[in-house]
Amino acid sequence: MSAMLTVQLERPIQSARLIADSDMSAADNSAAMQAELAAQIQRYQGLCQTLEAAAGRLNDFYDELFAAHSESIARLSTEIARKVLMRNISEGDYAIEAIVAETLKNAPDADDIVIRLNPQDLTDYRQLQQGGGVNPAGAELLADPEIGRGECVLESARGVVKSLIDEHLERIGKALEKTDSIQ
Repeated sequence: MSAMLTVQLERPIQSARLIADSDMSAADNSAAMQAELAAQIQRYQGLCQTLEAAAGRLNDFYDELFAAHSESIARLSTEIARKVLMRNISEGDYAIEAIVAETLKNAPDADDIVIRLNPQDLTDYRQLQQGGGVNPAGAELLADPEIGRGECVLESARGVVKSLIDEHLERIGKALEKTDSIQ
């Protein structure tokens, strides 16, 4: 009686060997299969080691690339911030009162304070003061066309405190470079 047998497998067969009335005994066949399995395991382990080495080299390359360009990345970030700030300043989208308040906060306690502002900022600041804004006690407000919009210079007998955009951006850039070198 001959019968047909159909087998469905989930995966394709990788290798097959027919064993029928062969010279090999079951023990020889088992030993050959184990030897073949051991060879496949060795190849697999070798491939895994090769992949791990490649991944390590790729990670090293990434770290070197990032380290080599961290200064450029910091500089680019600072330039982007500069462009955004300059656009906001040109549109008048900043709070001169907050800039003056922050500069006063960073200044040493002293009498006879002189606050120098850009002429346009001084006009805006005085309007804010008339509207109930903070008036720094004993401070003289002066227009200085050498000072950019959104900037402030505070002078007193105890020193000078500058709130200048370029100096702030330079400090930010240096901080970014330090942060990148730490990683």
